[in-house]
Amino acid sequence: MIFSACLFFYACSPSNEYIIAITHATVIDMTGATPLADQTVIIKKDRIANIGASNAVAIPRGAQTLDARGKFLIPGLADMHIHLTAAGEPEGSRKFMLPLLLANGITGVRDMGGYLESLNPLRKEIAEGKPFGPRFVTPGPYLDGSPPSFEPSLVVTNAVEAGEDVHQLVALGVDFIKVQSILSREAYFAIAQAAQREHITFVGHVPDRVTAAEAADAGQHGIEHLTNVLRGCSRDEAKLMREQLYIPLKQETAEQSHGRIVQWQRELLATYSPEKAVALIAKFKEKDVWQTPTLVLLKNDAFPTLEDSALSDNREKYIPPRTLAIWKKAHAEQMRVLSPKGSELHAQLLRKSMDMVAQMQKAGVKILAGTDAPAPYVFPGSSLHDELQLLVEAGLTPLEALQSATKSPAEFLHTAKDSGTVAKGKFADLVLLDANPLDDIRNTRKIRAVILRGKLLDRATFDQLLADAKSFAASH
Repeated sequence: MIFSACLFFYACSPSNEYIIAITHATVIDMTGATPLADQTVIIKKDRIANIGASNAVAIPRGAQTLDARGKFLIPGLADMHIHLTAAGEPEGSRKFMLPLLLANGITGVRDMGGYLESLNPLRKEIAEGKPFGPRFVTPGPYLDGSPPSFEPSLVVTNAVEAGEDVHQLVALGVDFIKVQSILSREAYFAIAQAAQREHITFVGHVPDRVTAAEAADAGQHGIEHLTNVLRGCSRDEAKLMREQLYIPLKQETAEQSHGRIVQWQRELLATYSPEKAVALIAKFKEKDVWQTPTLVLLKNDAFPTLEDSALSDNREKYIPPRTLAIWKKAHAEQMRVLSPKGSELHAQLLRKSMDMVAQMQKAGVKILAGTDAPAPYVFPGSSLHDELQLLVEAGLTPLEALQSATKSPAEFLHTAKDSGTVAKGKFADLVLLDANPLDDIRNTRKIRAVILRGKLLDRATFDQLLADAKSFAASH
């Protein structure tokens, strides 16, 4: 497995010469230990230099002091599924995405597919502090069948193309490989073999022609959006796969296509097997297959209900009109064909997906918090807080949900030595909250300050970031 820690959230950051002392805070270090009250945290350059009881830690001369009485310090948050270049380049990522991420306490992201010609310069600029933003890893373009589902993609149809494309991406310095849904079986398993030869991790969708159990056996290290996981829990999985791949003999109307999908979804729920679910989850645990369920995407885009038919959100002011128009058009089309019975079916599918996440968490399968922003009505930055809330509604504890956005991302990316928890010697990527998130996960939204690679971003800075994002949206 290869993940370049230097290219992720923290390493290679420029040194900051000043010292920060956060005094009298309650520290929730994310290890699972009991929160420690009245702690002082000393930050020098980009690392935590000391941490301990406030009456025992000396504050260095000249330190910038932040009184955190009544406040709660946690590690910086990570959104483990986002698309930085999906909202328009060259400025979309810099002036739309990055400010909204920082203003919501996100200090690191896993970009899950985009244009390297835009991402590589952006990564270099962030490393130099211009612009100031979260560090990220990326696979660059997707690997998909023909025609690909999304761009940018490299089309892979056979073993030769699989080997060449994986080798090319490794040579370009990508951090991992991302597979998509319409790959053939031959192409998918050839990509798995090529990734193993090149010693690079591959993650992504479970392709429609592959079972979730086969993906686990092939070495896929992470599954996004629970793709084909519920199908893998059906006692009629083979039949559902055939129906999923069915190509109509004649062109269908939108209503006919929707009706066929609805019938398939009903079969998916009706044939759910608890025994198969237990077996699949055991395989995920055995093969170390991590899950990024993106419940906020499932709720807002994949399984919308009539209750959401008139979506309106005050966060729309941060979304460029062209992007918002795409969101509204997609949502209106979904609502046009959605019946009350279909709406109830969507609600059941979301609930079953959430139940699966809770079951996997309980069984020891690792969960990562991700959003797929800026998918329709998945707002960059703030949607991570929506995701944490949905994870708790699914059955995770607030601590477990928080770990999916802090400790677990560091473990997944092999950067736990330097990040993911609050401890002496680790990088200073921290969020200071006005209320305890272990009491109510919604308190992650109550951000007082962020420390990003040793630099303090206070509430006034966040307000300016949000104002800049609003201004950019209004002009684009």
